[in-house]
Amino acid sequence: MWRSGLCAALLWPLRLLLDLPWPRAAAAVCALYIATGGWRFLRIFCKTIARDLHAAGVLLRVKLSVKHHLKQNHTVPKIFSQIVQRHPNKTALIYEGTDTKWSFADLDEYSNGVANFFHEQGYQPGDVVAIFMESRNEYVGLWLGMAKIGVEAALINFNLRMDALVHCITISKAKALVFGSDLKDALKEIHEVLGKSVQLYCSGEWDKNVVPPSTKNLDSLLEHAPKGPPVPLQNRGFSDRLFYIYTSGTTGMPKAAIIVHSRYYRMAALVYYGFRMTADDIVYDCLPLYHSAGNIVGVGQCLLHGMTVVIRRKFSASRFWDDCIKYKCTIIQYIGEICRYLLSQPHRDVERLHNVRMALGNGLRPSIWGDFTSRFHVPQVAEFYGATECNCSLGNFNNKDGACGFNSRILPHFYPIRLVRVDEDTMELIRGSDGVCIPCQPGEPGQLVGRIVQNDPLRRFDGYINETATSKKIAHDVFKKGDMAYLSGDVLVMDDCGYMYFRDRTGDTFRWKGENVSTTELEGTLSRILDMADVVVYGVDVPGVEGKAGMAAVADPNQTVDLERFYRDLEKALPSYARPVFLRILPEVSKTATFKFQKTEMKKEGFDPTLVPDRLYLLDQQQGRYVKLDKELFISIQSGRRKL
Repeated sequence: MWRSGLCAALLWPLRLLLDLPWPRAAAAVCALYIATGGWRFLRIFCKTIARDLHAAGVLLRVKLSVKHHLKQNHTVPKIFSQIVQRHPNKTALIYEGTDTKWSFADLDEYSNGVANFFHEQGYQPGDVVAIFMESRNEYVGLWLGMAKIGVEAALINFNLRMDALVHCITISKAKALVFGSDLKDALKEIHEVLGKSVQLYCSGEWDKNVVPPSTKNLDSLLEHAPKGPPVPLQNRGFSDRLFYIYTSGTTGMPKAAIIVHSRYYRMAALVYYGFRMTADDIVYDCLPLYHSAGNIVGVGQCLLHGMTVVIRRKFSASRFWDDCIKYKCTIIQYIGEICRYLLSQPHRDVERLHNVRMALGNGLRPSIWGDFTSRFHVPQVAEFYGATECNCSLGNFNNKDGACGFNSRILPHFYPIRLVRVDEDTMELIRGSDGVCIPCQPGEPGQLVGRIVQNDPLRRFDGYINETATSKKIAHDVFKKGDMAYLSGDVLVMDDCGYMYFRDRTGDTFRWKGENVSTTELEGTLSRILDMADVVVYGVDVPGVEGKAGMAAVADPNQTVDLERFYRDLEKALPSYARPVFLRILPEVSKTATFKFQKTEMKKEGFDPTLVPDRLYLLDQQQGRYVKLDKELFISIQSGRRKL
């Protein structure tokens, strides 16, 4: 790419020193490229210039908007209030579960009630209230109302139980917790551990005899709360914290990622402008609202751009297209697993009678990309790459099959992201003689990194509540000496035109059933269940299946593991997606001199009984137990006949 640098360097001197008109200066530069063998670059330029100009326009528009909101000291609730004034009676949210429709005025009124109630209870800006609920309209109204008075919401995964649930509540330093009535049993298990320091509020069907002691009926209290605008906030603005989203990291329990108002706006706005959405679109959001995809990429289009968003409590493959038709949805949200589940459904005429023009999400496997678009007649796949906390998001703005985004090959430094070389076994960054990371060439896999510029809302990295976890995601001397960059932990590969393709998730986290699973957390839980036995957890590839299936290698030298009891304990301790799909029972787990488990070779062996000398088992969900994994069952899984 030295020619692009030379071209950029010569354009101004040719124009100013030789007094050449812009057309002649540009022609001279092009001639120089061709004369120095720049035909390949010229081909890339012609193929990607329209794409890159659109992306540059999107970045510029979002950057100017962010600058405006910073100057005006706006917040997400303030921007939402402008949308309410514009069309108060337009439908904002539809809850599929009860067919409840809220207008923008309804959402504004409900969130005002939340704001006024918590303000009257003495909650101050900077206080934290945890939300532990399944998806519905009230979920949005709760965190939005809290944000109106500067209270920060901790959005907790409703699948969590016991230790992980307590951990997420306590690390946020929440003074209160709002939970859905359908999750009361999970709260009854931990309320004694929480003690009196956390006030409990229940939303939904109320029965004081079945909720934990001292729980208050939030719905009843909100009915009597004032519905007018709350007292205006002082000294809170676009750079302040909005809420926390928990993400499974490479080590330990879930980490609370900090979402500030500007980050919420940036994530939603880049998707909106990048994929050319309009306020008339209707989004079908079947993703959980404790995720950034559901709550920011989806609901954010409602709050910031005036779209109607249909909220579904939980994804249903059998009802998906019926809902889209019923609510006249034009955009659907997905994660990779959702697309696979939809393709596994029997063919029905209804799946082609919808008005969906765009599928928005991430994780759609290239192998089923064409099948998905052709079978369901979805013209555009708006695939993107991005983690809740990352500063190096990507977007496939022009519908390139299989790509999760791109970076310009014409001006690669305009958007400061890069793929850098890493050691595939250790994932350590490989550096050149100057100490700076080595950029990958097209076709060479590498870790995606994004330059950190803290005074730029588009480039800043807010990290996590835990400062140690934050520091682990930052590398120095990446693009140049003295800089900082965010480490995505993911391996991608780029083609000649700059399109990026997801290759693998690195570190101690794997993705299964649309959820990130922390191997360290899982190892600790399984070890406790098995009386502190050595347990190694890792993800293994299964043909035709998105993500990696969890496999637990258990040290059982005396062959005393009771698999039936083990499964019963798993049901109580872990959500379904975190339970190991495969078990490997072996006499001893290999360790390093510093007592770290060695799992590289076990990952390579996978679950093939011809390679693994130990006992192997498969989790049979229908029977509710682990069954022996023999060669016949292995072949059945490999061929796709046995579904996981």
